[in-house]
Amino acid sequence: MSISTFESAAPRATLLVRRRIATYFTGGAEQVPSLIGALSQQGRTVHELSVDIRDGVRESSMVCAVLLPGEEIDLLLARLRELPAVVSAELA
Repeated sequence: MSISTFESAAPRATLLVRRRIATYFTGGAEQVPSLIGALSQQGRTVHELSVDIRDGVRESSMVCAVLLPGEEIDLLLARLRELPAVVSAELA
């Protein structure tokens, strides 16, 4: 008698985690499309987007939620921080 094990040919599904991200940036409304583009790369969906842009204030802010695998959050924050207009990006 032999014992065999069953291994699935399909890769394991990655658990998606909802993360809130706060980004502070300069340049006003013109920068919002590039910020959202960086957040939604690889088909990630951006939820609960809130942007605060005020006259006379050097930095603007954007807060949103993104659904992504937990191990990708550091990469996403690093990608945001590389954008020229971004002052800081962090978990909210």
